[in-house]
Amino acid sequence: MFILLIVVMVFGADKVPDIAKGLGKGMRTLKDATNDLKSEITKSADKNGINTSEYTKTFTEEVKKVKDEVEDAVGSVKRKM
Repeated sequence: MFILLIVVMVFGADKVPDIAKGLGKGMRTLKDATNDLKSEITKSADKNGINTSEYTKTFTEEVKKVKDEVEDAVGSVKRKM
């Protein structure tokens, strides 16, 4: 809410919808590009006989470990404050 209030104060209420529209288009473009890249990688891996599910599982497990470690570190910092 505080950030929204600052945005309205800086840009004015009439510019906020245009800013949101631009951000939405940017996010959509990024999502489309990510999906295209993912599709190309999958096609290439399938063409070369690489099992992507094994790598995806390993990657997901590593991301979960890092996420848990970050949450533990942030949690301890929040408790100290």
